[in-house]
Amino acid sequence: MGVKAVDDGGKALFVKDRNEGSADGAFHGGAGHWEAAKLDHFAPLLKPWSLSLASMSRRLFVESFIQAWQALVTNRLRTLLSLLGVMIGIFMITAVFAVSDSLEENLKGIFSSVRSDVLFVEKMPWTFSAGYPWWKYALRKDPTLKDAELLQGRLPSARSIAFQTGSMVTVEKGSSSFQGARLGAVTLDYLDAIELDIAQGRFFTPREVQASIPVVLLGQKLVDRLFPSGNAIGQSCTVAGRTARVIGVLAQEGTSIVGEGSDDLALIPVSFGQQLLNFKALKSSILIRAKAGVDLETLRGEVIAAYRPIRRLHPRDESDFAVNEVDMLTAFIDVLFGRVEYGVWFIGAFAILIGCFSVANIMFVSVKERTPLIGVQKALGAKRSFVLAQFLTEAVALCIMGALLALFAVGMLVVTVNVFSEGMSLVFGPKRFLLGLGIAVVSGIIAGLAPALQAARMDPVEAMRAA
Repeated sequence: MGVKAVDDGGKALFVKDRNEGSADGAFHGGAGHWEAAKLDHFAPLLKPWSLSLASMSRRLFVESFIQAWQALVTNRLRTLLSLLGVMIGIFMITAVFAVSDSLEENLKGIFSSVRSDVLFVEKMPWTFSAGYPWWKYALRKDPTLKDAELLQGRLPSARSIAFQTGSMVTVEKGSSSFQGARLGAVTLDYLDAIELDIAQGRFFTPREVQASIPVVLLGQKLVDRLFPSGNAIGQSCTVAGRTARVIGVLAQEGTSIVGEGSDDLALIPVSFGQQLLNFKALKSSILIRAKAGVDLETLRGEVIAAYRPIRRLHPRDESDFAVNEVDMLTAFIDVLFGRVEYGVWFIGAFAILIGCFSVANIMFVSVKERTPLIGVQKALGAKRSFVLAQFLTEAVALCIMGALLALFAVGMLVVTVNVFSEGMSLVFGPKRFLLGLGIAVVSGIIAGLAPALQAARMDPVEAMRAA
């Protein structure tokens, strides 16, 4: 096969003679063979640009990340100061979310022992809104034990009806005492409405409730203080000045941000409680659990219809009691922490905005330093989109580095608090981790957009002259 030299604008191209063996030895084949010859000549130059989009994107991200890392290593102080705003913003948002998530989880955990099909009849509603007339509700009378007894048999949709009241008392055993224990006086059906985890012993029997026998169930914190040996079942202690026999120990729940759980709780039969406490001066509730398959709204209607005559209310009078359910409190908690989240976003946005300006500044400096390289890339055929994506990826990579440092600091804070703080436990789940990375990506795109557009719009000749 012969080779001929063909002039192309002053450049000699050596092409294959596709008609080897012709009589005159000249190049034959027309324009089609000429184009094929040019493609053969430029194929090595065009090959790098024929990579697949996915492969090019991966390579672009890796190269940009490497360039970002080199910028970090080369200009440590400048880069650290530039990323400080993003780091502070992401740290503040994720740290506050870790605290609020933990607080929300602990608050909802308080009501986890209450069954979802239980209604609470009290004098004040569990709804909180603007114009809440608490002074009017405070003048109402609390439900009484007699009210609970009168409701028995009047609610066909009710599975059980319980009564509870209580106060803060001192529990003693010999020279040991526990001040500020929460004493609860409850009826027998209380166990059906509230899920009590009894680690040792048992609950009250009908005979103990009817005969006002002085028995008590203690929380684990009370047992640890009064009975260091751990053997409390069958022993006696003094509750509000009266001797009572311990028949059960509640399982330990541990201290949380919002309280002690049931660890500082002492439960006694309501009949025994009448001998210790003045029920008229205490807050009390009637707990009504619905039968299986009964809607709470149906049960609520029955409770209102049956309880109004007991309270001797005229048909035109407003009800002087409230029928509450746990979903009211959980809904209020969701609204409360939703507003807290808005506040965190509002404050954190300013820190992140300052961080975006800092990252944009370092990206403008990077564009200035690499202007000749940008000119060479565009002269070799790099499109605007390629240059744009390159600097955007670098800005995102820088913000991700800052986010990882901030998230690492939050993780260390959570671990430190959980290890060294008694009674306080923080949670930092993958949802918040991904949120921090998402903020970093968005911040990188916002911060790198203007520098990337400046680089993409450069004239290749002017850029190379900048060298």
